[in-house]
Amino acid sequence: MNYFSSDFKLGILGGGQLGKMLLTETRKFDIQTLVLDPSEEAPSRFGCNAFYRGTLLDYDTVYQFGKMVNLLTIEIENVNLDALDALEKEGVPIFPSPKTLRLIQNKGRQKDFYVENEIPTSPHQRFVDINDLKKSIAKGELEFPFVWKCAQFGYDGNGVKIVRSAIDLVDLPEVECIAEHMVPFKNELAVIVARSVSGEVKTYPVVEMEFHPEANQVEYVICPARIDSTVAQKATEIALKVSEAFNHIGLLAVEMFQTEDDEILVNEVAPRPHNSGHYSIEASYTSQFENHLRAILNLPLGTTDSKVAGIMVNLVGEEGFSGPVIYENIEKIMAIEGVTPHIYGKRETRPFRKMGHVTIVNENMTEARKVAEKVKNSIRVISNK
Repeated sequence: MNYFSSDFKLGILGGGQLGKMLLTETRKFDIQTLVLDPSEEAPSRFGCNAFYRGTLLDYDTVYQFGKMVNLLTIEIENVNLDALDALEKEGVPIFPSPKTLRLIQNKGRQKDFYVENEIPTSPHQRFVDINDLKKSIAKGELEFPFVWKCAQFGYDGNGVKIVRSAIDLVDLPEVECIAEHMVPFKNELAVIVARSVSGEVKTYPVVEMEFHPEANQVEYVICPARIDSTVAQKATEIALKVSEAFNHIGLLAVEMFQTEDDEILVNEVAPRPHNSGHYSIEASYTSQFENHLRAILNLPLGTTDSKVAGIMVNLVGEEGFSGPVIYENIEKIMAIEGVTPHIYGKRETRPFRKMGHVTIVNENMTEARKVAEKVKNSIRVISNK
């Protein structure tokens, strides 16, 4: 099929920053793109050929949107899967498939899948709701501390909490959830796997992630990870095993723990472009967004090698500020060599909301990390209100 400068239409479910960055690649190749998102202020609204406002979990909305396109992909997992099933049966190619999304969308089911497929992961227990979890504690079947996660609809640190005592259970929502064993770890790592329709597979280098202690959001992504080559090889091999088990098409970001004794445990996955791969826009020969597009269109995958060391700094709303966004000191970081800011197009900021990211590239990793710290300490995402 001729995708370029043709009548072919690609549909994207979700119009957030991931969609916006994917649209950079569709515009480069002149591929017609339609986007569906519930917000009239969605970052992707300007970059596509046609923007539709609608609820991603509504059957009719997703089904009717899918009927307008030749191929459908996602930038967020929380979409109506029954509608995708119907579209797929009617011949609309959907990548990743509804079958893959069903395994991933629910974190409890996702963890069970790792166990069933002998993929190393931390021990876990599933619960109908928080009351079910409390009963398990009372019976001595679950002990503090543990990591609580809501089974569905968590994002950007929301829906995750470290529970050290009964007081931490207060105000947790009445939803299906899981409790994970707390893993003592050295590093949090990630590997992005690209898999095309025809089965071509490539992996990006292992990256290292540093998290904000309160918001449970990634603050820095460092590529390549500062780990031993044998650990990196093990992480890559496990990511490939996960990819094969899910049989996904497109990108799969595999987040992992490197334990104190250098074992690798899978934390969770995302079947789409991912925060851990944003550095690739500047630092890689082929960005994660271009390779997602190549994979779902069954085009040859681009090389995933890095041209240079890259570090990504997330830009999130400062605590205590909500309202129209101001990027304080952005001109100061733009004066630093090798620094590129990406602004997502969200007009309103609030505490810990992802508003953009900054990539730092440098031939020297140590120097890149120093610049990343300087960037983090300089720019502030605030508001006048």
